[in-house]
Amino acid sequence: MTPLYALAERFVGEVLERPGAAHHPFILWCHESVTGGFNTDEVPWCSSFLNRLAWLERLPRSKSAAARSWLTVGVPKPWASVEVGDVVILKRGKSPQPNATVLNAPGHVCLYAGPATTGDLFLGLGGNQSNGVTVAAHKVLDVLGVRRLE
Repeated sequence: MTPLYALAERFVGEVLERPGAAHHPFILWCHESVTGGFNTDEVPWCSSFLNRLAWLERLPRSKSAAARSWLTVGVPKPWASVEVGDVVILKRGKSPQPNATVLNAPGHVCLYAGPATTGDLFLGLGGNQSNGVTVAAHKVLDVLGVRRLE
């Protein structure tokens, strides 16, 4: 387990979007770590969350709110060597989705948390999952890339 993952675990179940105009201050603080200057917790914030944690750990970061921007950060790793705490970038939305060479497309980013109960799924710890920081199951087929931050 990486220090980044250990830090992220502390926020599981603690950070949830707030309905209406009462935006969660931690999510807004995460948005300050990326370009764009979002002032709401109702826009996708998975990349903002990971950027803030990487900044706290003094690790490389994408500085972008776009999930696919993480495809350019860290050291690429094959899925077969994924470890707890590695950054996993996924496609998101209706198929067909562009491949990993297209950065300006829908995506999601999380930290690898381990295998799920079936081989076609894995667990990812991330922000903006069910409107909070959670551990959720994701399809292995949706993985665009794995990056290790060093």
